[in-house]
Amino acid sequence: MNAYTNRLAAAVTALLGALILSLAAACDKVPLLAPTGSVITLLAAADTVPLNGQVEIVANVIEQGVASTPSTGNGTPAPTSSTSTAGAGTPVQNGTLVSFTTTIGRIEPSEARTNNGQVRVKFISSSQSGTATITAFSGGASGRLENLKVGSAAVERVLVSASPQTLGPSGGSATITARVEDTSGSGLAGIPVTFTTDNGTLTAASATTDALGSAQTVLNTSRAAKVTANVAGKTADVSVGLNPRTGVTLSGPTTPVNAGQPATFTVGVGSTANVRDVTIDFGDGSQQSLGAISGSTTIQHTYTEAGTYSVRATATEASGFTEQVATSVTILPGQPPAIIITASNNNPTIGETVIFTATVSGATSTILRYEWDFGDGAVPRTAQTTGNRATTSYTTLGTKVITVRVVQASGPSGEGTTAVTVKAALVSR
Repeated sequence: MNAYTNRLAAAVTALLGALILSLAAACDKVPLLAPTGSVITLLAAADTVPLNGQVEIVANVIEQGVASTPSTGNGTPAPTSSTSTAGAGTPVQNGTLVSFTTTIGRIEPSEARTNNGQVRVKFISSSQSGTATITAFSGGASGRLENLKVGSAAVERVLVSASPQTLGPSGGSATITARVEDTSGSGLAGIPVTFTTDNGTLTAASATTDALGSAQTVLNTSRAAKVTANVAGKTADVSVGLNPRTGVTLSGPTTPVNAGQPATFTVGVGSTANVRDVTIDFGDGSQQSLGAISGSTTIQHTYTEAGTYSVRATATEASGFTEQVATSVTILPGQPPAIIITASNNNPTIGETVIFTATVSGATSTILRYEWDFGDGAVPRTAQTTGNRATTSYTTLGTKVITVRVVQASGPSGEGTTAVTVKAALVSR
């Protein structure tokens, strides 16, 4: 009986051991997923990706966290779609499996395991342009990143130039360069550009931007011509002229100009020409006559709106013969002026009159008014002045925040702030 009992116990022990090993092996095959209440947020290292390029994507997986709104890099919120509950928020267990999908391109690897609550993968684009939406999920948690612009979807503006921009009287060749930029002004590589012209021929009707965001073609013409570059529906053009008998020339700014800042142009005529008038058309609806000039002269013009403008100079000889040359100028969006507020006393006492002065710098036009807010306890609390000074006094103690908004005749308004600390008046004994 004892031998039978021993054999039975040994068999049961072996069976239990095999069962435990089987269960352990099965558990090892089940992936570790984020627990209920986890939050996944996604961030991209850049908000644009060139065709056939790549960018790093970081997924943060927080257990019992709070959903946030990540950005693709340029301040544009990228909505999340996550299961979440409020809590202290701790990284999920190392080795938690996170899977990824994307609407265009691909994610490598498509599955990865967390380390310290974080997973890093690569978004790799293809030859397809568009806006990618990337989704990460683990268990019941998911997160989504949108607005990742790929290829031509990232194009904000196209700038076109010609070298030389004025050919000889019988024509010739000019190199046409189109620079393709994103919202930050950085060049975009791998973007197809289509070129067309109203006169002459182009050596290439299309080209792809290089690493600096530029694409080129060559214009051959015996007449004045305009070349247009088209990128995903965004166009810009440049005019290539011929040396006229008046010798009239026109060149624009060599550095970027913002709206609200003066743009300087140089106009010239031949030394032997008998020119009775040169008229400048700035391309924004305004013109200016320079009269009978000789040699070269400079003229300034202020554009109020961003854009690319075709500027033309028309020279009229004494006989009435007219010739025209043109150039283009790209005006960037206007920038608000910088404002610094100084106080006559940064630690006034209650009832003391304080004089505030606003110093304005940067791109400014005619200033129409200053709108003041002196903070809590100020008498008066607000004021509007045409000059850059204003006064107030305070009836309460503490730190007061002073704000002034400067309104211009053209261009964006600017704001500045400062603070003073109001203290109690000394009591004489």
